[in-house]
Amino acid sequence: MTKLRHSLQLGFLGTFESGSTEQSSVFKNNENPKQMINSIKNAQNDMRTGYGYGSVGVFTSGLVWLASALAVDRYGSNTGMWTLIIGGMMIFPLSTLIGKLVGVTGKHDKSNPLAKAAMEGTVWMIMCIPLAYGVSMVQPEWFFQSMLLIIGGRYLTFASLYGLRMYWILGCLLGLAAYILFALQADAFISALAGGVIELVFGIMLYVYFKKRAVTDFSETAG
Repeated sequence: MTKLRHSLQLGFLGTFESGSTEQSSVFKNNENPKQMINSIKNAQNDMRTGYGYGSVGVFTSGLVWLASALAVDRYGSNTGMWTLIIGGMMIFPLSTLIGKLVGVTGKHDKSNPLAKAAMEGTVWMIMCIPLAYGVSMVQPEWFFQSMLLIIGGRYLTFASLYGLRMYWILGCLLGLAAYILFALQADAFISALAGGVIELVFGIMLYVYFKKRAVTDFSETAG
């Protein structure tokens, strides 16, 4: 009986200590959200600093939209569609080149987890292009309006990628433009031109904002 009582006491103490250990781990886990928030902010700062708030990419995309509009005007809707598709594939190398000319490195820390999110968003957008091309077989101008919706939706994710609410405005504006153009039965040229103008304006705004805040973001990333 004495041995049994001793074993039960040890078991009780072991359970109590185990519960204390679990409880202490919970307290440690309670500290993780703050650390996680800090790491997310640091990752966003790294992306903003490396890509100039995404300004060069938006501006380059606007140039592709304008090229597409010109192709529609001179050679027809089908040429304009392929100009937008092929030009879209060239946005990253072109924006990297333009970025070097205006002081944007176009690089991020290799350990930045948000880089994967950016790639996943790009893959999602590419997978949506066949849908836009499909509706163009009904009405050619619907391709450009569909692409405004697709690209606008992708820009909404940039609000989390860069930590900038301005991308909510850009994404919603492109989506709203698509609906308005569809309701007005706007032609392919006007639809492509609208995308170009909106993105060029926001690209310039983002770059100006980047230059004003670059020093602050760099100091936060270094810290």
